[in-house]
Amino acid sequence: MEKSAAPEVNRITRKSLLWLLSLVGVAFAIRLVVVVLTYRDLPDADKLYERFGWEMGWIARAIASGHGFSSPYFPWSGPTAMQPPLYPSLLATVFHFFGIYSLTSAFVILALDSLFSALTCIPVYFSARYALCESGGKVAAAIWAFYPFAIYFSATRVWEYALTGLLFTTGFCIAQRIHKVDSGWAWLGWGALAGLTALSNPSTLATLPFLLGLALYQVYKAGKKWRVKAVFTLFAAVAVLTPWTVRNLRALGILCPVRDNFWLEVYDDNGGDPSLDPNFAHPSSNPDEMRKWLTMGEPAFLAEKRTLAINFLQRHPGFFLHKTLRRIVYYWTGYWSLSAQELREQPYEPANIFQVCSVTFFMIVGIVSLWRRNRAAALPYLALVCVFPLTYYITHPLMDYRQPIEPAIIVLATAGVLSMRRAPAIAPAVALPALAGDGD
Repeated sequence: MEKSAAPEVNRITRKSLLWLLSLVGVAFAIRLVVVVLTYRDLPDADKLYERFGWEMGWIARAIASGHGFSSPYFPWSGPTAMQPPLYPSLLATVFHFFGIYSLTSAFVILALDSLFSALTCIPVYFSARYALCESGGKVAAAIWAFYPFAIYFSATRVWEYALTGLLFTTGFCIAQRIHKVDSGWAWLGWGALAGLTALSNPSTLATLPFLLGLALYQVYKAGKKWRVKAVFTLFAAVAVLTPWTVRNLRALGILCPVRDNFWLEVYDDNGGDPSLDPNFAHPSSNPDEMRKWLTMGEPAFLAEKRTLAINFLQRHPGFFLHKTLRRIVYYWTGYWSLSAQELREQPYEPANIFQVCSVTFFMIVGIVSLWRRNRAAALPYLALVCVFPLTYYITHPLMDYRQPIEPAIIVLATAGVLSMRRAPAIAPAVALPALAGDGD
């Protein structure tokens, strides 16, 4: 492994701080303009308010109506664990103060999501500044401020994307540096943040063992005590998740740390018949499944889907492998099909494919460049892009579900762009000197 970079220059100048805060303001203003243009479309009563957060919106309605964390679909029903609790609780708070499915609530929740996305410029800057350089941090943060996906998924969609992105990117920024900190409180705080982020999107928790392992290895190499730090981090994460786990056990009789619908999603996207509705197993889009879900109850319904999914995968391993490979390709290229029907339903598909492929190309170039200059800085990013998508490779690889790692992807793409820009002027042996340093 190559020698790690020089110590980071921790202090940020007043000028850089003012620039960063100004960028956050610009990013927020851009997103608010989009919110103003789109928020009136959310209260779609004729479609059971599905655009107002889908399952998360229906659960928020139940909370705000006094039914508790329940009813993940439009009909009133019992307690649920089909969604993580953080974002529905936030949305329920908005409903409580501004009205359930009201226009004001639509504006407020999209404005909050936009604020979360704009604030993500801050951890993006510090993450890129640590791995690349000061100018690299500024470029990455500026790209995030104007990035189409970041704007679209925060200013038009009621879901946890922006909240998870802010929490996860902040946690990752800490993960890059935590090995330099001896304070047990810092490791406890990082673990607690990881647990909180999992309550927004449990898929993020899969990366914690790898990020923690990399940090502890750095501590071990420095000849410091690492076991206590590991215990502190894991203890804090478990402590944050425990109350929700206990609630699920009491309310539903199942041992479920965050959410219980994994096998429903596996079965839904691996049902075998491509002519079926892509959401054929979801009660929200299939009346027969809705009746079954209401009759059986959530635990029994999801247990049945687990059995059906496992049985199908055992009988059709080739189908599952083929579709998984297609999902992987789609995740990193945006390409699923360019058939006439697909283009009619998704007229912007070619432009989307171009954007996703371009970002992926520069991300790969950035990984290679960073790996050559500073493997210690590259490994945490590799952990994210290799581990986080695994759940979506076997369920739903939509661009929506890539958003928690999109800030890290932007940092890597920035490294790729900078390496290609500077390579012609500098010999390969000393190219990209800034990528070898952590500070200014």
